[in-house]
Amino acid sequence: MAVLNRIADFHADMTAWRHEIHAHPETAFEEHRTSAFVAQRLKEFGIDVHQGLAGTGVVGTLKGSGKNGRSIALRADMDALHLHEKNEFAHASKNPGKMHACGHDGHTTMLLGAARYLAETKNFDGTVHFIFQPAEENEGGARVMIEQGLFEKFPVEAVYGMHNWPGHSVGTIAVRKGPMMAAYDVFEIVVRGRGGHGAMPHQGVDPVVTAAQIVTSLQTISSRNTDPLDAVVVSVTQIHGGDTWNVIPDEVVLRGTTRSFRPEVHKSIEPAIRRIAEGVAQAHGAQIAGFRYEMRYPPTVNTADETDLAAKAAIAVIGEQNLVRDPTPSMGAEDFAFMLQAKPGSYVWIGNGPTEGSCLLHNPHYDFNDQVLPIGASYWATLVEQTLPRRA
Repeated sequence: MAVLNRIADFHADMTAWRHEIHAHPETAFEEHRTSAFVAQRLKEFGIDVHQGLAGTGVVGTLKGSGKNGRSIALRADMDALHLHEKNEFAHASKNPGKMHACGHDGHTTMLLGAARYLAETKNFDGTVHFIFQPAEENEGGARVMIEQGLFEKFPVEAVYGMHNWPGHSVGTIAVRKGPMMAAYDVFEIVVRGRGGHGAMPHQGVDPVVTAAQIVTSLQTISSRNTDPLDAVVVSVTQIHGGDTWNVIPDEVVLRGTTRSFRPEVHKSIEPAIRRIAEGVAQAHGAQIAGFRYEMRYPPTVNTADETDLAAKAAIAVIGEQNLVRDPTPSMGAEDFAFMLQAKPGSYVWIGNGPTEGSCLLHNPHYDFNDQVLPIGASYWATLVEQTLPRRA
């Protein structure tokens, strides 16, 4: 493994940064302390800093040693999750109910490490923009940054992202051309019946039974309404209704999420959910009193040329034998997808080690693996040096 020596020299500094960020997690659009921490480090490195996009976003701009007009962007997410941390180590969350359970603390740190190295060496010709993005979890901070002029203020030819991946060995990087992560949507269905006595269900219209049938029937979207070769998930994740033992309620609320890859499949899910919900409700004498469907994130789709560049940089750091080519796409979602809709680019997964040691993403026992920090920072730095090479 060819971790850059200078980056290895300040591994301890990166670990300290990561622990500081982990101990003070902040959720979507509230990353004020994290944003200030990032901005301060970038200024210390001599990098120009812009703050304020999407409220707490930070963009650092660094010009290389030549006069090449080319530019690229590297992106890291900064936000945490609404989750009670169950770890007991010294850098565990000090903000109750908030936790870095997805490794964004590590992502931010790896990009800071690369920024420090590149500011010291400037062994590239062109401009690199370091994007530190808020609100990746659920709230689409990438979309907001773009809407507020991210790529107008900081024009780039390509943008690159990275996420840690528990279950992949430390020292590996995975990337593929095309879909890497799924589209992410949410839905809400309000089923209205006619409440009554639990001992006399025949006198009312039971929305609980109707809702249960809807939950079951929604699974036919993937099993009977979609080509078996296309991936789609429809998961009901919330059921709310009733508040006592012997009363059938008037309403039940169902909420859930859908995932897909192909645009045709993505567009077909909402009408299918609506059709099934309304049909089942009518069959039971109930009605759909409310229906809401939100398209949150598009699929994360890597472009071919930029993926070749990402793979080349990864091989230079970890070796060909540790590059995972064409990994199975994940049904997880990423708002980096909005950046890939705006610009060519590529998104990689960096191995975080066995799940037994680091646990799973979004788990209250999760912790980013600090061994990965110099590997990720070296990948970023190498990608810049290879993509924007100095002229001989």
